[in-house]
Amino acid sequence: MNKDQPLDLTVHALPPLDGGGAGAQRTRVGRWKMLLVLLICAAPVAASYLAYYVIRPDTRSVFGTLIDPQRSLPDMTGVAPDGAQQNLRSLKGQWLLVTVSGGACEADCQTYLYMQRQLRESLGKEKDRLDRVWLINDEVAIAPELMPALKDAVVLRVPTAALAAWLAPDKAHGLAEHLYLVDPLGNWMMRFPAKLDLEGAAKAKRDIGRVLRASASWDQAGR
Repeated sequence: MNKDQPLDLTVHALPPLDGGGAGAQRTRVGRWKMLLVLLICAAPVAASYLAYYVIRPDTRSVFGTLIDPQRSLPDMTGVAPDGAQQNLRSLKGQWLLVTVSGGACEADCQTYLYMQRQLRESLGKEKDRLDRVWLINDEVAIAPELMPALKDAVVLRVPTAALAAWLAPDKAHGLAEHLYLVDPLGNWMMRFPAKLDLEGAAKAKRDIGRVLRASASWDQAGR
């Protein structure tokens, strides 16, 4: 080779970049995966709004009163009959049917505890998605004869002032005159009419069944 001859630099065609094929496909797959994760994270919130607003267009068909804005479970500790302490926010993850009264639990209170149990049982295979909750707002001891009826219910003695800051009765009524429905995100979303009777309980069941169907894919049965 002649050292004085300039180098012959031949430019060959470069191979096609991978970005137009497999690389682009990986990018698309990655974006879909990210979107799927976002949808999974947002599903409970979206379902909560669905369960809340799906029955709003025709309020005449709703027996209970929808709470607007919804009120979240307070950061409040209650005491169970056995002395164990439990934060109310730990009840999230299930639908809650709540009643409030003093520990003496006289006739009206006993009727509501009975209705809670019957409403839950009437849901059939869906009943494990609903927890019965009795919140006691005084220091009176629970009568021993009531304990068998409280099997599988959540019973907590809570501070009266903190409870009153969360739940509210209808005008001219007291907290103990209603049943309250709380969604699995911990939002108090519905209050049933005061002095509920058996006919009213049947209408309450319709409302409960409706929100359970609307949220069928985002809460788990049992704890």
